[in-house]
This record gives sequence, structure tokens and C-alpha cells, in this order.
Amino acid sequence: MPQLGETVTEGTILKWAKEVGDTIAEDEVLVEISTDKVDTEVPSPVSGTVLEILVPEGETVEVGTQLVVIGDADEAPRADEAPSADEEPETDTSTQAESEEMSQEVAEELHPASETPSGADKGFEAGQVKTEKMTDEEVDAFFEEPSQVEKEPLLLSPVVRKLIRENDIDVSNIDGTGQGGRITRKDVEAYIESGAPAAKPEPEREPAPAPAKEPEPEEAPAEKPEPVTAEEPKRAKPTPAPAAASGAETVDLSRLRVRSAENLIKAKQTAAHVWTSVEVDFERVERVRQAHKAEFKQEEGFSLTYLPFISRATIDALKAYPVVNSSFNLEEKTATFYKKVDLGIAIDLNQEGLVVARVRNADGLRLVGIAREISTLAEKGRAGELGIDDLSGSTFTITNPGPFGSYLSAPIINVPNVAILSTETVAKRPTVVTAADGQDVIAIRHIGYLGLTWDHRAFDGSTAVLFLNRIKENIETWDWEQELA
Repeated sequence: MPQLGETVTEGTILKWAKEVGDTIAEDEVLVEISTDKVDTEVPSPVSGTVLEILVPEGETVEVGTQLVVIGDADEAPRADEAPSADEEPETDTSTQAESEEMSQEVAEELHPASETPSGADKGFEAGQVKTEKMTDEEVDAFFEEPSQVEKEPLLLSPVVRKLIRENDIDVSNIDGTGQGGRITRKDVEAYIESGAPAAKPEPEREPAPAPAKEPEPEEAPAEKPEPVTAEEPKRAKPTPAPAAASGAETVDLSRLRVRSAENLIKAKQTAAHVWTSVEVDFERVERVRQAHKAEFKQEEGFSLTYLPFISRATIDALKAYPVVNSSFNLEEKTATFYKKVDLGIAIDLNQEGLVVARVRNADGLRLVGIAREISTLAEKGRAGELGIDDLSGSTFTITNPGPFGSYLSAPIINVPNVAILSTETVAKRPTVVTAADGQDVIAIRHIGYLGLTWDHRAFDGSTAVLFLNRIKENIETWDWEQELA
């Protein structure tokens, strides 16, 4: 299971693109994996044949778990050579030489040369094959009958045994090329192709009559156990689910909704959530937007919203208060302060779910660059084209419910971030402002609110308020004209 993001710890196998026995090229799609961030197709790191699939579809495993075995086609048995349920699969001698040598040493310790092994009455010793011609009965007896011999390591694999039996081959005529002269499947196939006699049909054998059973002595009837009089402890009955109302419909949750629910609960149980907000006068920003929105839309192809302005002001505040651009680890008793700002932007996927996409190195972008990145990520998100790199690694997050008409929101922190900023609806409201002559007057201004949910484990309320006021000051006082120049 590959590491599909900095915070991803596990993945679910959705679909295997290949089956056992299929060939696959390097970088060809091998498997589709679902994580708490995104569903993604994983390419094969090598070329070869799929020998074994270790994790079935639908199973969730941790990062680093082995998923599949890919190797040489020669390492896998052909379809007509598939071992039966009571046979062991063939193993490659090159990869098992060391273990076989150890097995032989163990066999020698169990049966020294001076002792007669349990298989001697069959005409050959444990771990060896007779060099003279063997009958079908002898081959079957040696390879299939349960005995002490079978428990000890043999020099022939099940597939090689089957080839020998089917083709009536005298193994003494075959030179083994495996470890220590071991006969491999390739050796047997080469011998057959060189002109060995074809397999002859095996005559049907009458089943051996079962030995007569001696009459068993009658056993005294077992004493019936005394009934247990003590009552078993009563188990608490699970609370039944509420019955669905008449006309209600129950549907399965999407993977995105399930993953989001799990992550949000985990975030609430991890971070110490506190919420703080400030009122912001967006009048200066609004005038610049109105002056440039038509030209901007024509040149860029999308509208100039409040979000890029807020993002630009927030990045400056994160540089001034780096603890807000950090992560907190209570178990390790450490805090990580990030040198750059990878800005997370929450994207609504047409009311089907919410993901956080990352604007990389946002602190190196001006307003227009930030606006372009946000627009591109939003389009990719709604088209289902966001990759795992787009959805992981953010250091601070902004969620933007304002366009839907929100007044105040208290979002859940995108752990391991230590804070998330919520941008609310900007609307015209009467407010008190100070005129140029110093007099207070009531004016109609574009007013909005910014809410910050922050982790009280990482910093305190004074930092949260100072951080919000820095954003507020930037929005209300910066020369936004030069940002668009």
C-alpha cells in the first residue's frame, strides 16, 4: 500500500485492474485505491506477470502492507498445471535455495544416515527419488499417500511431480539445473520437447478394499453431565435503530461521505476547538472589484470574488503569526512550524461532499495568481480530477460558505492544521465610520465577518484575536489596485 499523501495512513482496495496470470507493463494501471482524501488509480512499479493478489477488493489495509506479487511468467504455474487443493504451489528455486538447504539439514538431523527412514520400505529414502523406473503406484504412493516422509522436504515440486507422472518419465535421464542439481519444471519441459514419449493414459484402478474392522468393545454409556443450575449472566440488548417513517427512503452512504464523517469525528475528538470572529469592512475591496471585474472576467475566464483578497491578506497574517501555520502533536510533545504556506481551500462538490484542495507555495503568489489557482482547483474538484497531491499537505485552511448566504459559521479544523478560517457573506449594512474631518457618520458599507476556529492546545485566545485583526487590517487598508496591476 503506497503512501498516498502525508496524512494518509491506510487505503481501501476498490478494484484490481489485473487478475492473477495477467501480464502488466510498468506504469500501467494496476489497482484503484480509496483513501480518506480521494479515489486514485495506482500504476504498476514494474513489468511482469501478476502472480498473486494478497489483498482482495473491499479490504482496508495500512500503508506499507503488501498488496500483490509481480514477477516472471515462468514463476507461476500454467492454467493446466494449477495445483490441487492438497498440493503445495511451486516455488522458485532461486528464491527458496536458502530455505531448502536449511530444510535438508533439519531432515538429516531427524534421520541420520545410519538410521532407516520411515519411507525405506518404499524403496527410496526421504527427500530422494528412485533412479530406476517407477510404476504409477509407486509414484502415487510416494507423492500422495500421507506418511512421515511427506512431512520432510522433497527435491521435486508438485508441478514437476505432476509432469513426471503424466509423461511417464524416468527422472534419472534428466539433468537438474536447479540449486544442488534439483530438477525444475524447465528441465522436465525441455526433456519432453527433446523427444520424450508422450503421456500414456493411466488405467483405471480398482479402489483398494477397506480393511475389515475388528469389533470394537462396547463402551459403557457416558455419564450425563449434571445440569447447570446457575443462571447465565444476561447480556445487554443493543438499542434498536429507530423505525423509518412511512415513505422514508434509506440509501447507502457514498465513500466520500463516509470518509468525511470519520475524519470530522476524529478531528473533533483530537483538537480543542475554540471559535473567534471579527467584523470586517470590505468597502475598499468592493470598489476595486467593481472597477476591474469586467476586464478580469474577460482576461481570466472566471469572476473576481472576495476569496482571493481574503486569501492574500491571510497569508500575510500567517507570516506574522507562524504558530497559526503549524501542526501540533501531543503524543510526541512537539509542534511543527512551516516555513511556507500551502493554503487549503475547501471545495464543495455540488452538495455531494467537501474536500480541501491545496494551493502550493501560496506565500509566493500575488492576488491574481492565487485567484487562478483557486479557480483551477475548483474546476478539477467538480470534475473529479483532483489527485492525491492536490488534496494533502495544506498548512492552513479557508472555507468559504459566504456565497451561499452564511452569516456566521464555526467550521471544524482540518487536522493536522491548528486553525481554519471561515469567510461569510459580504452585504451592504449601515455602520459608523470616521469621516476625513474626524467626525463619526453613519454610512452604507460592504460588511462581512471572518470566523476562526482554532486549536486551544496550540495557542491561546490572544493570538487568535491578533491574527484575525491582522487580516482585518490588511483587507481594510491595503492598496488593492497595485495587487491587480
